[in-house]
Amino acid sequence: MPTLRDATQESPAPVRAVSNAVSQWIDQLGAVWVEGQLAQISRRPGLNAVFMTLRDTVADISVPLTCQRTLFDSLSPPLVEGASVVVHARPSFYANRGTFSLYARQISMVGLGELLARIERRRQLLAAEGLFAPELKRDLPFLPARVGLVTAPNSAAERDVLDNARRRWPGVEFEVAYAAMQGSRSAAEVMGALDRLDRHPVVDVIVIARGGGSVEDLLPFSDEALIRAVHQARTPVVSAIGHEPDSPLLDLVADVRASTPTDAAKLVVPDMTEELRGVTWARDRLRQLVDQLVQREQSRLDDLRGRPVMRDPRTILDVRSDEVSELRERARRHLSHRLDRAADDIGHHRARAQSLSPLATLRRGYSVVQDAEGHVVTSVGAVAAKQPLSIRVADGRIAATATGTEELSTPEGDSDD
Repeated sequence: MPTLRDATQESPAPVRAVSNAVSQWIDQLGAVWVEGQLAQISRRPGLNAVFMTLRDTVADISVPLTCQRTLFDSLSPPLVEGASVVVHARPSFYANRGTFSLYARQISMVGLGELLARIERRRQLLAAEGLFAPELKRDLPFLPARVGLVTAPNSAAERDVLDNARRRWPGVEFEVAYAAMQGSRSAAEVMGALDRLDRHPVVDVIVIARGGGSVEDLLPFSDEALIRAVHQARTPVVSAIGHEPDSPLLDLVADVRASTPTDAAKLVVPDMTEELRGVTWARDRLRQLVDQLVQREQSRLDDLRGRPVMRDPRTILDVRSDEVSELRERARRHLSHRLDRAADDIGHHRARAQSLSPLATLRRGYSVVQDAEGHVVTSVGAVAAKQPLSIRVADGRIAATATGTEELSTPEGDSDD
């Protein structure tokens, strides 16, 4: 195999030769001190190594960094992404993949990195106590009677909050409590201003506002005492510290986080123009719904009035009157038929009764002879000479006296035999 120095276009060196030569040359460097910023910390389960990325603080250059898990866990405060560190590491080149990395033997945080690590450790402790729990967050009032503002005097943050809030709602009132927003006295003064506004009987919401700055400038807003004071406040608190990338611990404990002071003004008061537009839309919508309801009910009334019975209520009476008349005629005819049949039956029975009555026999010329005691005379033997008799005929009685009797012989064929 030709060496790298002997390689030519006709007799090139293989990739493995180049990779191995680079690996051997890097191994000769030994351990070096490197300064950078940590990113992409990865702790994979089951592995005894922690994988990170070390970035240059100025140029867009990054190098993979590896260390033992025991070294990573022994650091206090713990390493976090974004921390600035100084690493004593041994460079290495993995020939099979052609990748360059650093293996750390010692890690120490410096400057901003140590500061960020302390803030991160404080965040973890306060979060474990439940100070950042979402269920503790309170809703802001729709239209506060007065807005409390904690900020530095004559600051850009004060102007942003006041101007934007009054532009959105001209009638909004502010209670401003000034405090140092930077330096060693900042946390104490902010807590004092917060306490005064929290005890104010009219203030409905408190805004703590400050413009952007470095991590050191915003350090007071990660002070543990201030975080606990905001947690104990009875009035809802809006945090408006710095710009969108800034994230002090105050943002986590506040009821609402605003990305900028201008955004805080938009959160604490509604936009009058939008509200008027909403009221106009709601009024138009309500008017439209009422018109639709009236039209629908008017249509129903028209339908009801259009019915024949509503146009002329006598119509239904006429219909019922005709039905009553018809039923009455039917009843009359039915009763007449029943009476006629009953009269016929009575006449028939009367005729039968009359045909069976003795009067019918008497009307044919027969008569009944009775003695003085009223006994019917059926034989000449029961009548004596000159005996008074009563003869019953069809239309009355005849008084008579027997002058004699004559017994008639029984004709043949009339015997009882």
